Amino acid sequence: MSKQKILRYLQSIVAIPMMAVVIPLTGVQNIPDTAAANYNKIEVSDSAITTQEKDDLKAKADQVDAFFKEHDAPLEGYGMKFVVEAKKNDLDWRLLPAIAMRETTGGKQACKNPKAPNNNFGWSSCRSGFDSVDESIEHISQTLSGNNPNVKHYKDGMTTVQILKKYNPDSIIPGYSKQVVKIMKMINDDEPII
Repeated sequence: MSKQKILRYLQSIVAIPMMAVVIPLTGVQNIPDTAAANYNKIEVSDSAITTQEKDDLKAKADQVDAFFKEHDAPLEGYGMKFVVEAKKNDLDWRLLPAIAMRETTGGKQACKNPKAPNNNFGWSSCRSGFDSVDESIEHISQTLSGNNPNVKHYKDGMTTVQILKKYNPDSIIPGYSKQVVKIMKMINDDEPII
């Protein structure tokens, strides 16, 4: 083989892969960059919450966790889940932690029925449960706020006391709503209960 042919052969080995990278294949449509699209979605959702709001959520979550810790309650560590779901569903952030404390001492006396796992709220009189504690917080927040289409007796715009009277009427447990409100104030008494 001549020197010239060897040189052309070597050039083709280098040039062909380079051309494949530089020259797009004809007939192949542009493939969207899904990673970039997902990054933009994340960026938008992160920017929807300001630093002040994040700090506020963290401060509230810390108060919930401190309250549960003070009472040696198993729900300590779920503070952020409680406040995020309350914010999503326009509920008082202290409501579900207070119900959990009233119903099960913050999870110490969680429903014992094997058909009601992860039920720290006495939900459905301990006849039904959830796959996780997170799911229970999500479901109950959504229901009490009136955002659960499967439950009609909770309505959007109900006050905290109205929600409590539906959750456990005073006719069944006298003073229930007052007991939960008192616990809410123990978590934080700086904000009015509406």
